[in-house]
Amino acid sequence: ANHGLTRPSLTPPITIIVIVPYQAKAKEPHCENKRSHLPQKFKRKRPNTCGMTSNGLLISSLIVLFLVLPKGHQCDSFAFSFPVNNNNKDWHSRLRSLSSCRSNHGRRRHHHRLLSSSHDDDGEDKSIPTIITNTNTNANGAGQLEQLKAEEAKLSSLLASVRSQKLAVLRSRPLNIGIVGFGRFGLFIARSFIKYGNVIGTSRSDYSDVATEMGARFMKLDELERFVVEEDLDVIVLAVSIVSFESTVKDLIPHLRKRIQLKGPNSLPLVVDVASVKEHPRNILLEHLPVECDILATHPMFGPDSARNGWQGQAFVYEKTRINKKLFKKEVGADGDGDGEGGSSSFFDDKDICEANVEGMDRMERFLSIWEEEGCNMIPLSCEEHDAYSADSQFITHLVGRILGAQGLRPTPIDTKGFQSVLKLIENTNADSFDLFFGLYKYNRNSGYTIGRLRVALEGVVGELLQRDGVMGVFGDGN
Repeated sequence: ANHGLTRPSLTPPITIIVIVPYQAKAKEPHCENKRSHLPQKFKRKRPNTCGMTSNGLLISSLIVLFLVLPKGHQCDSFAFSFPVNNNNKDWHSRLRSLSSCRSNHGRRRHHHRLLSSSHDDDGEDKSIPTIITNTNTNANGAGQLEQLKAEEAKLSSLLASVRSQKLAVLRSRPLNIGIVGFGRFGLFIARSFIKYGNVIGTSRSDYSDVATEMGARFMKLDELERFVVEEDLDVIVLAVSIVSFESTVKDLIPHLRKRIQLKGPNSLPLVVDVASVKEHPRNILLEHLPVECDILATHPMFGPDSARNGWQGQAFVYEKTRINKKLFKKEVGADGDGDGEGGSSSFFDDKDICEANVEGMDRMERFLSIWEEEGCNMIPLSCEEHDAYSADSQFITHLVGRILGAQGLRPTPIDTKGFQSVLKLIENTNADSFDLFFGLYKYNRNSGYTIGRLRVALEGVVGELLQRDGVMGVFGDGN
């Protein structure tokens, strides 16, 4: 039998060999005859043919494994060699139990390979089995890297095959995606959506020519009823300003209800928001939308400027909010509140599997797969956690960029790399609308705390400068 025990370690590898000497047995019939007249209790038992009992071997092995290996060494080779006869046929089961015990205790991986045994004519096993490692590596680990590379190549090939199948499934049933708000960001995401489905945009301004150029369709916003009721939309993406988000949702309500009357409750589309804050739009959707509408809360953490060269590696945050009238079980948020909202106490879990859930989940996964295929870094996160993180990352970035931009900073002949980064920050943050910046502040309850901490930090740093310069009472009290 073959058994390997390995573990990663930075310490020098060692090799452990346990050799059990074989003691040949010579038959002494004359001695047996001499003792035949003695009572049974005076007859000596025959010596063990191995020189060590099976229990002794087991104990020795335990000593080696539990006392030697924990010293921090790597065991590249662990070998037993001992004879086998009818008196210790249980050696394999004992060693398997031993290796299992050691493997579970030390979290070692082990492998078994049964070697062929020679038998004589009467069926008795005459071989001497040996347990050795099953990898073609030496004591220094040579050859292991080659094996790992081969495994890596197999996994890469398997991943490529799975991704190819996934893309084929995604394109076998292309989604009909409607985008409400076909402005700068709406057009930006539509250019990628069109690769995987059919896109229809609607907006106050006329973007018919741009839509036709990219292969999409466009409808004016005053045709919103036809957009919602007559178009067979699988998904409606709300790509509007957070300031006008609630009014836009309310405009959709009567048309969604009419669609229920004409086509049934299962005909409603998945509604997706892409706002930069998450709790506020989530609460609005749960409050106003018909309960038959599935909801997906998302935030692409990029835009037309930061992802002008593609979405590869860009962060995409999402929360699966509701499916088939049931809220997904939410993780405990940053504020420790894990309760559902929207007047519903019904939560979705793995037991709620039915045809409607399967169809709804498939539609949601197909939409998320578009972002995956474009290379986004998919981050499942609750809306509460998102807003807590966003205040100290996205909002403070926009806040500092706006403050520095208000100072009128301009390039100079002696710009450092650091100052060039500052100018880039000003350019990127001021390129976005002030409505976006205002929405990040007003509709994220964490933003006010971020402003307060920034003011305290500014006063502290400037105060220390003035204090060291001997100026007191100019910027605060100098403390």
